[in-house]
Amino acid sequence: FVGGPDSLHQVADRRAGAEQAVAAVSGASLEVVATSALTVLEGRRVGESLVDRPTSERPNAVFAANDLVAVGLLQALVFTHRLRVPEDIALIGYDDIEFATSTIVPLSSIRQPAKLIGRSAMELLEEEVSDPEHRHRHVSFQPELVVRESTRR
Repeated sequence: FVGGPDSLHQVADRRAGAEQAVAAVSGASLEVVATSALTVLEGRRVGESLVDRPTSERPNAVFAANDLVAVGLLQALVFTHRLRVPEDIALIGYDDIEFATSTIVPLSSIRQPAKLIGRSAMELLEEEVSDPEHRHRHVSFQPELVVRESTRR
């Protein structure tokens, strides 16, 4: 897992999800590589550090906390060091930004239902404004896995 800082709740939540998924797979392990920001440059920095490792110590796959970090990782792995994605290292991001389909290796990502989230936020705000007695409630949304070439083998 690559991303940070942990003070961002979405990073902490995504890392926790990765930890939960890895715990469910016998023999799998998770390494967390923190970044100071969710940027392309931070992804490149981490990508360079992964490439500097001996081949036997590189991960099989990387889950980036967002697509910008994943794009930076992809740049370091493919452009700078000519590693093959996904054959050498599979890669997935989060947010499914429009650019994810246009990278040198189209990036698999996790898409959130943005329109539904926005509509629900407006409804919650309207409830709060119109009813002083309203009770806050937690709303959850199901993300969607978008599989592209960066994870296909």
